[in-house]
Amino acid sequence: MPNIKSAKKRVLVIEKKTLENKMIKSSVKTEIKKIEALIKEGKIEDAKANLSEAFKMIDMAVSKGVLHKNNAANKKSKLAKKLNVTVPAEEVKEEVKEEVKPVEEVKEEAPVKKTRTRKAKAE
Repeated sequence: MPNIKSAKKRVLVIEKKTLENKMIKSSVKTEIKKIEALIKEGKIEDAKANLSEAFKMIDMAVSKGVLHKNNAANKKSKLAKKLNVTVPAEEVKEEVKEEVKPVEEVKEEAPVKKTRTRKAKAE
């Protein structure tokens, strides 16, 4: 137990900050669990809608200093990956289908580079 007044105050401040950090971490975990539950139920559209909210919570935790930015990036990446894996491949193929236009071969001669010649020094 601290005896000095400033040390006692620091203990109180640390307790407050700890509770605040726990609250933020808890809300991030809750958002992630909500999305995972929606994915398991097969409600992919709802999960996509809630994804931005989860990303927002994760980014907020980073800005508050509760999560490291790389940890946050990993969490966001894992969520996006889970969501993308559950999307049927046929839907993705339909979105990607576009006519690819052939590239016309252009036969133009490259311009000739003029080289500089050194001038002889006057002796």
